[in-house]
Amino acid sequence: MQQKTVNQKAWFLVLPVLILVAFSAVIPLMTVVNYSVQDTFGNNQFFWAGLVWFEELLQDDRMWGALQRQLMFSAIILAIEIPLGIYVALNMPKSGFWSSFCLVLMSLPLLIPWNVVGTIWQIFGRVDIGLLGYVLDALGVDYNYTQDTFDAWVTIIVMDVWHWTSLVALLAFAGLKSIPDAYYQAAKIDQASRWKVFRFIELPKMMGVLMIAILLRFMDSFMIYTEPFVVTGGGPGNATTLLSIDLVKMALGQFDLGPAAAFSLMYFLVILLISWVFYTVMTNLDKKGM
Repeated sequence: MQQKTVNQKAWFLVLPVLILVAFSAVIPLMTVVNYSVQDTFGNNQFFWAGLVWFEELLQDDRMWGALQRQLMFSAIILAIEIPLGIYVALNMPKSGFWSSFCLVLMSLPLLIPWNVVGTIWQIFGRVDIGLLGYVLDALGVDYNYTQDTFDAWVTIIVMDVWHWTSLVALLAFAGLKSIPDAYYQAAKIDQASRWKVFRFIELPKMMGVLMIAILLRFMDSFMIYTEPFVVTGGGPGNATTLLSIDLVKMALGQFDLGPAAAFSLMYFLVILLISWVFYTVMTNLDKKGM
């Protein structure tokens, strides 16, 4: 039996990636961990504080309020964008010129930078110069996202749906394109209804890409900062102050490095935990064949 040759030179090709990851992820993370257990009086002099910041944060009503708003925002986003993206994908042409046209059109919102999206909707929703605000005011709708909590929430939710539903639609469309025509022909012979075709053919085949879509949209919506900050600044009051906005205010506005570092670690662990729950549940559903 011929012994397999092991070539360790491949590690030298991976080494630049490992170094890049270390500088961009591991080293900053260790710095945050270091700050989270220390305190400072300035002049770059630190002393050991232990788990004091974590204990204070767990008793901080402001953080729990921001977490509640963040969970509600992510839940609403997922509840709207996932079904809407699937619906759009199901109704897109599967081939030809119009299929390519729809794919390009759906990709356009994804190409716009986040701060530009926030600026667009900040202007778009203003009553004095924005088209949306002007039309709603002309229709007699009392709309002002800078003063009304409900209007502010509707604005940032509609903005996120407009920006990111395309991603879900494109992923779902890719899943639909991978289904062989033989499945549809068999369903047609059996005279299966449109709902049964979706339930037993299309949805199971899309579960893989839908898992990716849900995880991506959850993580991105849970970490969202730029768009709502540009539009509302976290207001009115603290109505749209999500976790990321609250963290930035603590770190840069108040310059509380220790609490902000502890906050960011807890933030990271919450995202990691919920993403793991999503992945576990959806993997089990996929194994059971829906």
